[in-house]
Amino acid sequence: MAYENLDHKLVNSLLGDGRASLRSLGKELDVSVTTVSNHLHELEAEGAVQGYSPIVDYDKLGYDVTAVLQLKVEGHALPEIAEKLRQKEQMVTVYEVTGDADIIAVGKFTDTDGMNDQIKSLLTDADIRESNTNVVLNAVTENEQFELDVED
Repeated sequence: MAYENLDHKLVNSLLGDGRASLRSLGKELDVSVTTVSNHLHELEAEGAVQGYSPIVDYDKLGYDVTAVLQLKVEGHALPEIAEKLRQKEQMVTVYEVTGDADIIAVGKFTDTDGMNDQIKSLLTDADIRESNTNVVLNAVTENEQFELDVED
C-alpha cells in the first residue's frame, strides 16, 4: 500500500476504535506495525492526535442538565474570564466567539440548583457585562467527531 493518505486513514481507524492495537491498525491499513507506530508518533508530536479518551454519557452519570452560557465581557478581561471558565470542572466547552456574545460556554450539571450556583458565582465578576443562559432540552447530537476525507 502506498502511504498516501495514511495519516487520515489512521485517524479514521482510531475514531472507530481508539483502543486498537498497533498490530490491528497495521493489518487494517495494510502496513507494518513500525509504519503505524511511526505515523502515530508523528501525529501525536504534531498535536493532531492529542490523546485517547472515553466517550462519556454525562446524562447516565447524573449530569443531566446542560446549559449554554453566552457572556459579554469587557475586552481586556476576555482571556481571564475564558480561563476562569476553562478551570471550572463542569464546563466542558469554552469558546471565544464573534457576534453578540464574547464567550460561549457549555456546562454539565446534576441539577438546576448547581447550575444556578455556578452561574451566580460567575456573575459576581464586574468584567462580565451581560449574560444569557439557555438550558438544553434535548441533545440531538453531542461530542461528535467526523472521519477525514481520504482521496482514492
